Amino acid sequence: MYGYYQQNHRNTGDFLKHLFLGNNILSRLILINTAVYLLVTVINLFAWLFSMHSNEIVPLSYLGRLLALPSYFHELFLKPWTPLTYMFLHEGFIHLLFNMIVLYFSGTIFLEYLSQKKLLWTYIMGGLVGALFFVVAFNIFPVFDKIKNLAVALGASASVLAVLIAIATYVPNYSVHLFLFGRVKMKYLALIFVAIDILSIRSNNPGGHIAHLGGALWGFFYAMSLKNGKDYYRFLNNINWPNFSSEKRRFRRFDTSRPDSGRPLTDEEYGNRKAASQKEIDHILDKIARSGYQSLSKAEKDLLFKSSNKSK
Repeated sequence: MYGYYQQNHRNTGDFLKHLFLGNNILSRLILINTAVYLLVTVINLFAWLFSMHSNEIVPLSYLGRLLALPSYFHELFLKPWTPLTYMFLHEGFIHLLFNMIVLYFSGTIFLEYLSQKKLLWTYIMGGLVGALFFVVAFNIFPVFDKIKNLAVALGASASVLAVLIAIATYVPNYSVHLFLFGRVKMKYLALIFVAIDILSIRSNNPGGHIAHLGGALWGFFYAMSLKNGKDYYRFLNNINWPNFSSEKRRFRRFDTSRPDSGRPLTDEEYGNRKAASQKEIDHILDKIARSGYQSLSKAEKDLLFKSSNKSK
């Protein structure tokens, strides 16, 4: 998949630097998940070297048991932080890798249309709703009676699925290119993910798939509310977060005004301004072709309007 504003990187080092150290919330989320995984892995290594592994039925490290979400109400009461911490915890590399791949590509598309704060809150709220689904399901369905005292949830899957389903609901006809499958619209990709989780509930990880569905439901609900003009994160906007807007695209209409020095533009400066403006217009027209005029931001609409007036 390729997001609209995805940057081109000269080499793997540049890509990894942007992935983990980019000045945006998507990179922060990936960095936190990776850092927690590495910390858990190092602690597990020392526990193994000093024969400190426990013989519990649930094979979690000490830190894993501290951060994972328990389904048993009594233990949850003793660990009230776990509905938040579990969504950043992975104890398997493949689990982490898959979640971060999906988060990167769905998050890149998400940031093409929506803000950094909306991405952060969709990740967190998706994880919290997924936690709610997990705990409630294990305490109301009789099939889980024998294991609910031991069951725990961990991983970013519910949060990641919330981001994926949210953007797929917001721009359902956005097309992505999948290896071996070609171009697929986001709405179909979202349906595939949800169908897999529904069909996998009877597998050896029912709690995980139930949590995923909770995250997916939140993503769908939030995106639909946005399309109807209601933002449930509005009351959270007053919280002061680090500014991640430095990579936001700046839209400029083409103009031939003189520099501050008052001298006329050189041919090179004139050409550079015209090329930069045309590149912005081409991006906007391509976005309209993929997702419709309603997907444009106010800045994009203003630039398009001013440019069309100038050409008359």
